[in-house]
Amino acid sequence: MTIAENRLTPAKKVDFKKPEWLRKKLVPNAQKEMEALLGEHGLHTICQEAKCPNISECYAKKNATFLILGNICTRRCTYCNVHTGKPTEVDLSEIDGVTQSVIKLGLRFVVITSPARDDLADGGANQFYRVTKNILEKSPGTQVEILIPDFKGSEESLQKVVDSGAVIIGHNVETVPSLYHIRRNASYERSLEVLKKIKELGGDKVKTKSALMVGLGETEEEMVQVFKDLRAVGCEFLSIGQYLAPSGDYEKVKEFVTPEQFARYKELALELGFSFVHSTPYARSSYLAHEYLSNNEGTL
Repeated sequence: MTIAENRLTPAKKVDFKKPEWLRKKLVPNAQKEMEALLGEHGLHTICQEAKCPNISECYAKKNATFLILGNICTRRCTYCNVHTGKPTEVDLSEIDGVTQSVIKLGLRFVVITSPARDDLADGGANQFYRVTKNILEKSPGTQVEILIPDFKGSEESLQKVVDSGAVIIGHNVETVPSLYHIRRNASYERSLEVLKKIKELGGDKVKTKSALMVGLGETEEEMVQVFKDLRAVGCEFLSIGQYLAPSGDYEKVKEFVTPEQFARYKELALELGFSFVHSTPYARSSYLAHEYLSNNEGTL
């Protein structure tokens, strides 16, 4: 019998009408203004590509997670809206493009991420390094968080991003092991090893962070085991949010998890030793990213 067949708590049947707690207010004018600014430099954000439900709110606050290395992913995960196909060449102009946008917006905290770039020998690590270094050099009052793919576990690539000067390095495990078929060309064990290696290479100068989606059929028992696994590899920060299918072509939502259950997950995670946890229906790995440090070390 497989883990999936031996579930301790069966997923509830979902009412596909979104509950009240998932009805988010939009700020369309702010979104248009932010997209116009990004368009000036030909930049992408994961907010746009992944159809993040927080896009309007974050853009209104002049917050964005910049997507470097193009907007085409080499993997075809069945929950993610980022386009899949043959990526373009690495665009060196985005190094200054991102930095100039950061300066123009006066951002004090920036998140940089990318699609998986398995076509590149280093997985894109050098571009993460160069973008981060450029921001820190030209906007010294800004802190940078990077959210990386697994780089196929390459220690050389992980060392590169550790040396970039980013204060937080995130890598998302995304879901529980029994549901890992939704993550193409990835493995739960490798993702844990990536987080472990970042801590070993970076020590106290780098905080590590991960994120989980819920509502795909996972159980509380499975979630708690992932919390324990993340703590075992030194992960300090955690984000937990509701999975929302980008369209009918993606993994189906099995359950709309209640705010009360999100609060329980936060309590359980904090009890296991996480320094800071965002656990709400609309939490995403980069949502309110500055709060992870400002609520722990007063660095902002």
